[in-house]
Amino acid sequence: MQYFDRHEGGENAILVHLDIREMIDPDDLEEFRLLVHSAGANELDIITGTRNKPHAKYFVGTGKAEEIAAAVAHLDADIVIFNHNLTPSQERNLEALIKCRVLDRTGLILDIFAQRARTYEGKLQVELAQLSHLATRLVRGWTHLERQKGGIGLRGPGETQLETDRRLLQIRVNQLKNKLDKVKQTRSQGRAKRQKSDVPTISLVGYTNAGKSTLFNRLAHDSVYAANQLFATLDPTLRRVKWTGVGNVVLADTVGFVRHLPHELVESFHATLQETLEADLLLHVIDSSSPDMHEQIDAVNAVLDEIGATAPVLLVHNKIDRTDELPVIHYQEQGVPHRVYVSARENLGTSELSQAVQELLVGTLSDFTLTLPHNAGQFKNTLHKLGVITHSEFDDTGHERLSIRLAKAKLKELLGKYQLNAFHVLAPHEAVQFLPSLETFEKVDIKSDDGNGEDDELDPFCL
Repeated sequence: MQYFDRHEGGENAILVHLDIREMIDPDDLEEFRLLVHSAGANELDIITGTRNKPHAKYFVGTGKAEEIAAAVAHLDADIVIFNHNLTPSQERNLEALIKCRVLDRTGLILDIFAQRARTYEGKLQVELAQLSHLATRLVRGWTHLERQKGGIGLRGPGETQLETDRRLLQIRVNQLKNKLDKVKQTRSQGRAKRQKSDVPTISLVGYTNAGKSTLFNRLAHDSVYAANQLFATLDPTLRRVKWTGVGNVVLADTVGFVRHLPHELVESFHATLQETLEADLLLHVIDSSSPDMHEQIDAVNAVLDEIGATAPVLLVHNKIDRTDELPVIHYQEQGVPHRVYVSARENLGTSELSQAVQELLVGTLSDFTLTLPHNAGQFKNTLHKLGVITHSEFDDTGHERLSIRLAKAKLKELLGKYQLNAFHVLAPHEAVQFLPSLETFEKVDIKSDDGNGEDDELDPFCL
């Protein structure tokens, strides 16, 4: 349904960017051009300028507005795109002056999202965001139809055309919200099943084009769409992944964020962002090669605060193949992983990332040596699935001795699960011996090198 009349748009665009001195966080010109190219527009010209504050009528001022109108006429442009959010009256005044379609930053991002939406849920969310944005702009095209209809055959329910459109739009908005509520319920049921089965969720978040989908493909051995363009990923993708030392996890690839992300999108995509809200761990993927890295980090943190995300965050500095960084884990003072440096494209640092995630989900990793009884087959099979066995050999008695790297809490959990309770467990880096049965259980003195060059006798403790 066409809600109001506007100039027809097209692909040939003139870009407008102003440096507003009073703006604390100004919009980035290069990012704006990437947004325009992602939308498929053909950049004819870019008009820049500087103002202390926006002009009330045209945003850009009368002289600059006339300059834009002349450029439109000279280049035969189809659309003028502003790297700023315009009020409905400013859009209307500009279109009346330059005789061309005008689109602001929010409208541009909504258009990109409309192009990228593929799933049923994604299309619902984009339409809801577009209608929410449109609701404030209905008056622009109906100035000639603000009166009630009169005359024979034209008498209606007492509404102006504007009121009728507002009512129809609100009906459609309510329908979309009801459909999205059902999608939200379905997602909630899936999350409840995962939580019941103790399957943690790891959600990839970050600025658009930071490399989230490429990293997702690397970790999940998948082939979701990844491209060097803004908002290449719109619809969320979830995959079950076997993570070393953790077991099965659900890995979620989410939509990228951007500075000054339209509030309509945050509201409309709440069902999708719920995966981020209820994740057990957030991997904040950062483009470490970007000159605006810190501003992008702040933009992502702002959106996470807006949706109320409280999960632990691991900073993943991606694209180190373009920088001088090396694959490494940086820890906080408490020994908790804080950031890790990787290159998803070149497969650098994935082992460090795996270790950091393992430590955050199950605890600090320790090295153990296990002497297994003959009835520990299921336990050993689980260790193989977790990928924590670093060495295996048999001793003189025929028992298998395994060297593993695992969190102590996870080891205790597995021992309790398989009822292997006749053993001694010592501090990290010390041997753990399993005895065949409780009847043969006896105290064993196990010596370990603590790093001072001497063997110290340790007191074992039983779980």
